[in-house]
Amino acid sequence: MKTRAITGVLSVLALAASLSAQAQVKIGVIASATGPTAFVGIPQKNSVAMLPKKAGNLDIEYIVYDDASDSSQSVQLTKKLLSEHRIDALIGPSGSPNAMGVQQFLTEAQTPMLAPVGTTAIVQPMDDKKRWTFRTHPSDEVIADGIIAAMTKRGVKTVGFIGFNDPYGESWHKTFAPMAEKAGMKIVANERYARQDTSVTGQVAKLIAAKPDGILVAGVAAGAALPHGQLVDAGYKGTIFHTHGSASGAFIQIGAKKVEGALVVGPLLLVPEDIPDGAPTKKVTLEYVTGYEKQFGSRPPIFGAGTYDAGLLLLRAIPEAARKGKPGTPEFRAALRDALEGTKDMVTSQGVVTMSATDHSGFDHRGRVLVTVKDGKFVLVKD
Repeated sequence: MKTRAITGVLSVLALAASLSAQAQVKIGVIASATGPTAFVGIPQKNSVAMLPKKAGNLDIEYIVYDDASDSSQSVQLTKKLLSEHRIDALIGPSGSPNAMGVQQFLTEAQTPMLAPVGTTAIVQPMDDKKRWTFRTHPSDEVIADGIIAAMTKRGVKTVGFIGFNDPYGESWHKTFAPMAEKAGMKIVANERYARQDTSVTGQVAKLIAAKPDGILVAGVAAGAALPHGQLVDAGYKGTIFHTHGSASGAFIQIGAKKVEGALVVGPLLLVPEDIPDGAPTKKVTLEYVTGYEKQFGSRPPIFGAGTYDAGLLLLRAIPEAARKGKPGTPEFRAALRDALEGTKDMVTSQGVVTMSATDHSGFDHRGRVLVTVKDGKFVLVKD
């Protein structure tokens, strides 16, 4: 009788353990914590430590891999997360090329991907391949609108463009050029360079020869400092504008005094001490910035915010999806995708997000500001 009772208790415990395992949501994370893109991947990996461990009554497990900035490893790790770990969603990978390289596998597996990347092309134009992907940074259109407003206020009529020769740079030119022309500006030069380049003297010579009033650099972090510094060295006197890809300490560290005066449109988290009390994002932004500083000893770059905000989006979507399916099932993943797409007026560290069937980024202008580099740090431009 005693043996039977013990067996019964063990069976109950085993069932409880089984139910607990079934109730656990598995989220894969791929971050380039080593290799050339580590300046992006390290803050993304660090930010995982700050993500919610529970959503409603469901535990969340994060399975984190480093793809070493190698797009082929991104693919291999994505397949591993899908087939072996049977993840319910993926955060990552770092970098636009890597994310675009794995997108089809998430679509085929009908598993949501929350991509903390720069290029809008990952979600636009929306189609069946992209409907499983959500971008966790403000769209190029939102940032470009801020850049054009800053250019207009400074009397810019002609613009030179230089960007990466990859999806980030191409997406930016495709977005910015028609918006600038609509605002009455003329694109007088259009140049590209590779992320690994150490010199852009040829491109700089063409830009200066076109005599633009202003130049827009569509690069990322240290990669954006390269053309800016060489434009200064070549004697360019116009204003140099930057996308939010330059919203990083690495941009200032590498560019040093040459990037003083650069104008960057990015999120309020760049200048947390200047966030007005009325800003809807203030509380969440400060929670992320102060929490990251406390844990890692430095302010988080914008790249980490994309991972943090992915966690916030999932925190809201998971309980809703759980009403339609159990974690680990196709029904749950489909419901999770639908819940993410249904996000309305959600405050994140970078802005307020409202998704739709045609907009899988969803950030509005409320988290966007114009900053400049002054005395080696980002400072809010109040104009």
